[in-house]
Amino acid sequence: MPIRTTRYGAVEIAYETFGSPDGDPLLLIMGTAMQMVMWPDDLCAMLADRGFAVARFDNRDAGLSTHFPEAGRPGLAKDWFRAGRAAAYRLEDMSDDALAVMDALGWSGAHLFGASLGGAIAQLAAIRHPERVRTLTVSSAYAGWKRGRVNMSTVFKLVLGQSLKRYPTGREGAIQRVVDAMRILGSPGYPLDEAWWRHAAGVSYERDSGPAGGEMRQSAAAAATGDLLPRLAVIDVPTLVIHGEDDPMIRPRAAKEIAAAIPGARLVLYPGMGHNLPRELWPAIIDRLCALAGRTQPASD
Repeated sequence: MPIRTTRYGAVEIAYETFGSPDGDPLLLIMGTAMQMVMWPDDLCAMLADRGFAVARFDNRDAGLSTHFPEAGRPGLAKDWFRAGRAAAYRLEDMSDDALAVMDALGWSGAHLFGASLGGAIAQLAAIRHPERVRTLTVSSAYAGWKRGRVNMSTVFKLVLGQSLKRYPTGREGAIQRVVDAMRILGSPGYPLDEAWWRHAAGVSYERDSGPAGGEMRQSAAAAATGDLLPRLAVIDVPTLVIHGEDDPMIRPRAAKEIAAAIPGARLVLYPGMGHNLPRELWPAIIDRLCALAGRTQPASD
């Protein structure tokens, strides 16, 4: 699909679409340090086959969207935990980026599906612009940064593991970093699709091989935005909360908090699922998305 761009203020946002433009609008929002290509093409095509007009986009500081290298790279211990003082922007800005994509597509409203940090961005969109959100689905997400929601032992395992290992420079090193991270973050109940992750990491490197730092600036934005839990009661759209019982990064309690705070939200916990969406669960998840959106037609052959 051709890559298009739109702007929110000085920020340029890259996005692409799948399916008929006359379909039911569905916006996919990815998490920290992940580009839109981490929403698998096959998953997007399956959603399009079920009647959705699917759009995915690069968050700011990722992929082909605007980066903020001049803001520096916040340090995990020194800056991130100081209420996001080093943050160059907030999650509110990132949710406005998502709405800019909707505006570019002519969507007055859309179903939102956010993964990990993308789930927090989607929650903010529903809080701040309820008239633009038809349904809300969050996966492997939390209601903003708060101690106890994020498994810090996993964070340090990732940071230390990748700082101690000597990776080759360039594309191969970047790919191996992603694969090693997913061996930690993936779903213990399902085989890791290493070939796909290598492919997606390679595509990501080719799209954006610049200096690192965006992942920490996005994390600082989450820290600066703070706890969304007290604000979730105002969300008045059909909501689905998906989480892995074996998520090593975001504790399942975070999903339970979201579902309890949003009136009428449905919580689905998948045994064996980690901090990703295993291919084996796609049919079940798509069925739930369709039911949430009022789409009940079976998948096309």
